[in-house]
Amino acid sequence: MTPLALTDVLATIPDPRSRHGCFHPLPAVLGLVVLGLLMGKKSLSAIARLGRLYGPPLAHALGFRRGKTPAKSMLSDLLRALDPQAVEAALAGWVASRLPEGLTQLSLDGKTLRGSRDGELPGQHLVSAYAPQAQAVLGQLRVDGKTNEHKAALRLLGILPLAGKVVVGDAAFCQRDVAERVVAGGGDYVLIVKANQPGLATDVAAGFGFEEAARSIAAAFSPGPAGPPGGAGGQHDGQGARPARAADAADDRHPDAAPAVAGAGAGL
Repeated sequence: MTPLALTDVLATIPDPRSRHGCFHPLPAVLGLVVLGLLMGKKSLSAIARLGRLYGPPLAHALGFRRGKTPAKSMLSDLLRALDPQAVEAALAGWVASRLPEGLTQLSLDGKTLRGSRDGELPGQHLVSAYAPQAQAVLGQLRVDGKTNEHKAALRLLGILPLAGKVVVGDAAFCQRDVAERVVAGGGDYVLIVKANQPGLATDVAAGFGFEEAARSIAAAFSPGPAGPPGGAGGQHDGQGARPARAADAADDRHPDAAPAVAGAGAGL
């Protein structure tokens, strides 16, 4: 695939404004925003100041016709009106055109966007598709408050190239419709099955010929016998009562008594 220019990709995003009164071209405005983000500008005020700081030379280079860049209020109104999915699809296509050959793995994961919490309002939760071989995010979508990660993953998989790819995900994405979407796109999947899906875990183990594992899973979730094991005393056969042991304050303070808690051992 021929690598796409970012300016050409930005030009494909639908302009939500009326044709009357469009003072600034949409690709030029989005180009200014992208440039500001790449330069570390974290607010619309900083991005607007960037345009005024560099003046007409930067404005003409980005495609502004009058040599003047927009103010913060205009940036805010326009960005709020854009279709997020259209922007994400355009950027995903730009990234996909620049991926190296032989890319075979996509990893699905959901995370809350750092710094997105606003007072009592919760942070923005995103589902992303990451290509570890290219160290690039191919696409991401916001998880709506009325849905969950696996529904957002279905929409995300619909705009990603899946042919020849292996999609990896944790137990949140171990759903029939996610697997069907990957297979329909020409890909394969590796999804984690947790113990809270005992029927599925048993079927998977049996399907791979792990009959002993399947029986163990089924036994673990089968109802146990009534009453405490080993008789009325609640002790197993051959196990006597524990000997009494006096408390030792020195042992309590010694890190070897509980290395994971004290932090003296590796793995905490």
